[in-house]
Order: sequence, then C-alpha cells, then structure tokens
Amino acid sequence: MQIVHEKISIEELKIMAEKMFGDFVKAVIDIEKEIMAVDSELHADAESLLLEHGSQQKHLWGINIYPEMMGNANWIEFNSMINLRPSAGNRSRYVEDQKVREKIRSIVTKLIIK
Repeated sequence: MQIVHEKISIEELKIMAEKMFGDFVKAVIDIEKEIMAVDSELHADAESLLLEHGSQQKHLWGINIYPEMMGNANWIEFNSMINLRPSAGNRSRYVEDQKVREKIRSIVTKLIIK
C-alpha cells in the first residue's frame, strides 16, 4: 500500500493490478486533501492508512481503478463497502453524490500520469 501525494504512473498501477486482482486496483480517495491510497487488498486497509496519516473518514471514498481502461468513461468504479454511510446520506456501496464523483474523477486524473 502507498499514499499518492503527487503523481503515480499508469504503468505502476497496471503492475499493482496484475499482482493483486488482475485488471483493477483498489483505491481510497481523500477528497479534502486530494490524495489517494492505492494497492490494498481491502478498501478498509487503504482507508486505515489514510486515517493514520491524518485524513478524516467523512472525506474518504473507495473506488476501483481499471488502468487498462484509462480514458474510458468506466475506468473508475465508484463501488466500495466503505462508501456505505446511511447517516451521511449515502445508502449504498456506490458514491451516490454526483459532485463527489466528479471531485474523485478530478483528483484521480490529476494524480495518475500516462
């Protein structure tokens, strides 16, 4: 697992994907700090890493990144158990708020280089 503050290459993500799940990498995005943790078996593990480094849970969202599909509308999947937050209005594993999804897309696009 690692926290990405600056940039990570799409090639690095492809290698991570091949080692773990084959075609995707689990990631947790901190939409406040605009960073992400990648390369964990569970989104909860990446979430814990970010919490240990000062992130607040309310700003953390779990996604899956499909490196081979970069540029395709579906290269980011907004689905994770950590996204279940009925008390905050997110009643499913999916990131339901479109503004939050757009913020996540923006951060991921900024942090990943081709």
